Amino acid sequence: MRTTLDFSPLSRSSVGFDHVFDLLDAASRLAPTDNWPPYDILRVGDNQYRIIMSVAGFAPDEITVTHEPQLLVVRGEKPGEDKADYIYRGIAGRNFDRRFQLADYVKVTGANLAHGLLAIDLVRELPEQMRPRRIEIHQAETLPPIEDQEHTKGSRHAA
Repeated sequence: MRTTLDFSPLSRSSVGFDHVFDLLDAASRLAPTDNWPPYDILRVGDNQYRIIMSVAGFAPDEITVTHEPQLLVVRGEKPGEDKADYIYRGIAGRNFDRRFQLADYVKVTGANLAHGLLAIDLVRELPEQMRPRRIEIHQAETLPPIEDQEHTKGSRHAA
């Protein structure tokens, strides 16, 4: 049995978050994915993050990190086939493709591999025009007239 989430109560008190609700809805519909390789996501500052992936057995030239718009893709590919005669194999050495959805203005600043752990650093850099700013309030005798009546007709809602 599958349960769908209803985000309409959140829409009553928010404006411009349609894309977030669409992302949450799409994420809830995804089939379970492979959980390998394991990873952690850390907040290391107000707008700084780090993804740490366990990639034991992979060399730097066998891993690619690609930053696309709002998407981080980490791939690991082993060249050739391992023909060893294992009695027990507990260390996975298979190829992987891990994707991370990134928020607006999140950029990858670097990647390092040490002791079998791949660390990818990210930072969220808001453009100056997107940062909060204080709006000055002017004293007025009356409210200014609404000039664009066509623009406001479709946005009126009954209380």
